[in-house]
Amino acid sequence: MKQDITFKELKDSGYTDKSISQEIQANLIEKIKSKQPVFEGLWGYEDTVIPQLKKAILAGHHINLLGLRGQAKTRIARSMVNLLDEYMPIVKGSEINDSPFQPISKYSRDLLAENGDETMISWVHRNDRFFEKLATPDVNVADLIGDIDPIKAATLKLPYSDERVLHYGMIPRANRCIFVLNELPDLQARIQVSLFNILQEGDIQIRGFQLRMPLDIQFVFTANPEDYTNRGSIVTPLKDRIGSQIFTHYPKTIALAKQITEQEAKISEADAKAVNVPDLAKDLLEEVAFAARDSEFVDAKSGVSARLTISAMENLMAAAKLRLIESGEEKTSIRLVDFMSIIPSITGKIELVYEGEQEGADEVAKILIDQAAVTLFERNFPRIPKLEKAGRDNDYTAIIDWFNENSLELNFTDSDKEFYASLDTVQPLQVLVDEYAADYSKEDKDFCKELILWALTIEDKLDKAETTNSAKFAIAGIAPYLGGRN
Repeated sequence: MKQDITFKELKDSGYTDKSISQEIQANLIEKIKSKQPVFEGLWGYEDTVIPQLKKAILAGHHINLLGLRGQAKTRIARSMVNLLDEYMPIVKGSEINDSPFQPISKYSRDLLAENGDETMISWVHRNDRFFEKLATPDVNVADLIGDIDPIKAATLKLPYSDERVLHYGMIPRANRCIFVLNELPDLQARIQVSLFNILQEGDIQIRGFQLRMPLDIQFVFTANPEDYTNRGSIVTPLKDRIGSQIFTHYPKTIALAKQITEQEAKISEADAKAVNVPDLAKDLLEEVAFAARDSEFVDAKSGVSARLTISAMENLMAAAKLRLIESGEEKTSIRLVDFMSIIPSITGKIELVYEGEQEGADEVAKILIDQAAVTLFERNFPRIPKLEKAGRDNDYTAIIDWFNENSLELNFTDSDKEFYASLDTVQPLQVLVDEYAADYSKEDKDFCKELILWALTIEDKLDKAETTNSAKFAIAGIAPYLGGRN
């Protein structure tokens, strides 16, 4: 923490007073010229959102980030803190971060008039220059702008006509800072109106006080397009005062989605060492979210948050960790059967349309997992033919023939050695994996074996019956006799 100094010492240090817009621009330019990363951890936005964000900053605009839920809008806003100077000087004791060079409050103007160069200056760290407010319907003008404080008036023995009786709201206190207003359409229209002059003219009104306060604030708003029709809207004059509107989006590739999940999922170092997650399992997890975004059962306008896969990864790890606790083993790998544990992560993150509600949330979640499994399967193996032609074999004939004579039970709680020993009894699986997945790791090859069985059940070549602790596979048509639910 920097030590307090006098105003004279600040001037002698060569400090140059800048607006927050100039400050952010200067630091952005410096980072770009020195080839430093500007917005870290925003995967998939390198060629879309980030260039637009840089241009908005260089233009000195207030920004509205418009996009569906789970598209890192708040993360983008918070990352702008890194473009502020490490410390900012203010008149010591100022409620609204007054610059000693351009004081705007009566307190600071009077103090500088009285003490001049001996006025004490304190410092505010960049982390304390970020203000964030969720726009809920109960937010009022007093919260954002301010109100008269009768206790202050009584304590200081001041009439209500004196400016010193005012209690400043969050926006004046964010002077020379970044102010983020999340879910802007949820803010009542009459409250949005109170922001007009702050954004354009720089003056505020509190209970009849007409204050000329040129507040210096970098505003960042976030909004969801769904809100424009379901809950509220951004009033047109306010939109007109926001310089740049930037659209966010979901990751466009599985690879980008995996990077986001890996970055955001809360996995302890110990759990990461004990539980191996095959690459194909990571791919399947992301495919579930992609399937949900395209599903006829899921409301596309509501979106499918990136938090679905983050939560699902945490649930997958928890399922594997529980298996280790119960079996007493030290290490395990994620299995395809473990994906049943992500159903709660799916049902809590999707909004269903009427057809989806008729199916039921749990059933829709299972459908999405199946769709993702088929997509992943067909990326790695030949498609399973719908109809068998007499006298002609295909890649899956040997596997189906094996199940004509046998059945397979996979217990979720078995150790890896026991689980994969059971899986390896289906010898034709190994032949197929060796042909189409020869370059994969051992863990991915094992995952492929499960994936093949799963795809065969989805295509009705095999039946699968599940219980709480196991999955049983047999030739299609005899699942009712396996003792579980198909």
